[in-house]
Amino acid sequence: MIETAREVEKAVLVALVPQGQTDEKTKEYLDELEFLAQTLDISTSEVFTQKLESPDRRTFIGKGKLEEVKASVKVHDAKIVIFDDDLSPSQLRNLEKEIKAKIYDRSLLILDIFLKRAKTSQAKTQVELARYQYLMPRLTRMWTHLERQRGGTGTRGGAGEKEIETDRRIIRDQITVLKKKLEKIERQSATRRKSRSNIVRVAFAGYTNAGKSTLMRKLSKETVYAKDELFATVDSTVRKVVINQIPFLLSDTVGFIRKLPHNLIESFKSTLDEVKEADILIHVIDVSNPAFEEHIEVVEQTLTDIGATGIKTIKVYNKIDATKEPEHDEDDLESPAPNKIFAGEKYNKKDFSFRMSALDKKDVNQFRKILYEEVKGKHLKIYPHYLEPQIYDPEAMED
Repeated sequence: MIETAREVEKAVLVALVPQGQTDEKTKEYLDELEFLAQTLDISTSEVFTQKLESPDRRTFIGKGKLEEVKASVKVHDAKIVIFDDDLSPSQLRNLEKEIKAKIYDRSLLILDIFLKRAKTSQAKTQVELARYQYLMPRLTRMWTHLERQRGGTGTRGGAGEKEIETDRRIIRDQITVLKKKLEKIERQSATRRKSRSNIVRVAFAGYTNAGKSTLMRKLSKETVYAKDELFATVDSTVRKVVINQIPFLLSDTVGFIRKLPHNLIESFKSTLDEVKEADILIHVIDVSNPAFEEHIEVVEQTLTDIGATGIKTIKVYNKIDATKEPEHDEDDLESPAPNKIFAGEKYNKKDFSFRMSALDKKDVNQFRKILYEEVKGKHLKIYPHYLEPQIYDPEAMED
């Protein structure tokens, strides 16, 4: 059987702009939304923004803007409309009825990407559970039988309502099954983590597409999937690494993003425990992204939300090779201070930050030595009588 190429679907993007938000920030958010859509093979045909003090209770956007979106859907033959915020169940129903297209809000878009990326049984179960919990109150007639659109008698009258109730029962039953399955998987994961108490654990954290998997691949010298795309890693990956005869576990898990769905965080609790229970965190930051400071805030807030605070953290300002140092005029009093990321040594011992390119071998070797010193300190607490080898080779790693 010959597999045909998948047709790229067209979508219209919609975002509300809160008061005080700059055009630059709005563009950053919409670029990220478009990148998310591309991950699901969805192309953008047109983008709409609207400034409102608060979302319209019925249709999220104003009546005039809604008419513009409807016209755009018709002109471009778009099948999908994507909103950069979460929609209430009633807003979703009203929008589907008005626009007559499939409506995605930000959370559903991210959930579908996770579903596409998940490979292991645990990750698939976590995402399916989060997705069903999110969809349950949002079922509409256009989404009957788990989103299969249908026409005929099912689109009007009591038959459609009965189909929705049937779908709700199916989803409730599936949620129950998935919760039991996930509880079993979480018990097994907790047992595995408990067995690692005699070895130092290091975990990556960071905004999606910051370069965590690339750095892990370089540090572990093993094949780990890494690509320039959002949520390249959904499944938790753990590798044993040995530097200068000191072993430790290195974990890479899902990247964070602004407005990460709450149901997804809850379902991924056991996976994120790799971060929560780590001895050392490596917070990887894509410093080439203009919004990297906001990304730092998102990651730090998410770490707080999952209870991963108080852990020794090394901030790695990655992709420095793709970044130009900002210009600074010392004679201009209004000119911003020099960016601390570019100033001084690559490793700032005061705030435990390191600037590097994960693609540069010298940078990786220097960071490996820094990481080794931190791991050694933790290792000596477990094995206080450990005798360190006299010669250190930053590339001396064993399988």
